[in-house]
Amino acid sequence: MIDLKLVSYMQEELQRTPTKFQRYMYDKIIWTDRMIGLVGPRGVGKSTLVKQHLLNHEEHTDWLYVSADHTFFSNHSLTDLADEFVKEGGKHLIIDEIHKYESWSRDLKQIYDTHESLQVIFTGSSILDIRKGTADLSRRVLIFEMQGLSFREYLELFEDIRLPIYTLEELLAHQVKLPTDFHPLPHFRHYLAKGYYPFSQLDGYEIRLQQIMSQTIEVDIPQYAGMNVSTARKLKRMLHIVSKSAPFKPSVLNLSSELKISKNDVPDYMLFLEMAGMIGQLRDETGGLRGLGKVDKTYIDNTNLMYALADDLPNIGNVRETFFYNQMRVNNEIVSSKVSDFRIGDYTFEVGGAKKGKKQLQGMKNGFIVRDEIEYGHNEFIPLWYFGLNY
Repeated sequence: MIDLKLVSYMQEELQRTPTKFQRYMYDKIIWTDRMIGLVGPRGVGKSTLVKQHLLNHEEHTDWLYVSADHTFFSNHSLTDLADEFVKEGGKHLIIDEIHKYESWSRDLKQIYDTHESLQVIFTGSSILDIRKGTADLSRRVLIFEMQGLSFREYLELFEDIRLPIYTLEELLAHQVKLPTDFHPLPHFRHYLAKGYYPFSQLDGYEIRLQQIMSQTIEVDIPQYAGMNVSTARKLKRMLHIVSKSAPFKPSVLNLSSELKISKNDVPDYMLFLEMAGMIGQLRDETGGLRGLGKVDKTYIDNTNLMYALADDLPNIGNVRETFFYNQMRVNNEIVSSKVSDFRIGDYTFEVGGAKKGKKQLQGMKNGFIVRDEIEYGHNEFIPLWYFGLNY
């Protein structure tokens, strides 16, 4: 019989789950697959999304939601739970924060191979551990990765302003239609500082962000890479170095000297920070496939982290580039450009303020000037905030 403590825990969690708003990823997940993994940085709303999926089914009797850090697992295994659940007619098992269960990859493989009638959905805040473990789950699991709120989602969640998702082509063709008397710029400025995470309206937002960074750098990455405490401190120092000058032009020699680590370790440490959602690395097109090109610039992952890391206000030019890169990477393969800031397919983008001119892109086909501090654009001049409507 399923432990009543687990059933009570599920009911309590479901009662606290908001249902009014669903993240962009909800409609992208193939919910019918036998094993589904939802991963991404800490704090972006993965747990809420899978609980909403459960609540969208009227009957919960063949569903079970558990968290991998529940005390139940101090003397029980995931496989034991799955065995018992299937015996009682269970068909859908949701396991939240599965990276907190030590042998999760091995147990999921066994559950998949043993119980053909059981669907397993799991989340993992540490994408490092999830990716490390999926080698044992090849051909068995579909992995979906979720990022923080787009500007469009922020408007809907916190301001009750609903705008559709626009494709890149629609944005460049100025097809955005705004509600009457809606002025986006005040909302946009607030979003840049305090709008990327779904918990941004809670008290102590900055403290919560600092906790996310600490947990990621001091727990998630060291656990994945087998690092000691002193190495984790160097990761934290590396993040602050990047934050001071982002977009950061990577210099392996300078970083290795300042952090007193081997130059061979620098690219690995940067990759760990990227995979954990702390930084973003803009690559050139030489690699062909996504993520294989040479790193040209390094950004803090999102603008909210930039504000949290800055001693004062962050450089507004860096904030603008970070926003553009952060929002457009979700649905587009974005690479560096030799003549401007970014390139997406055949399009080239230069990002700047309200008076940014087109001299740099003069005569270039499909070249666009992305301007901050403007509500509307025309021709090749596109408002920066538009690009927050892409997902």
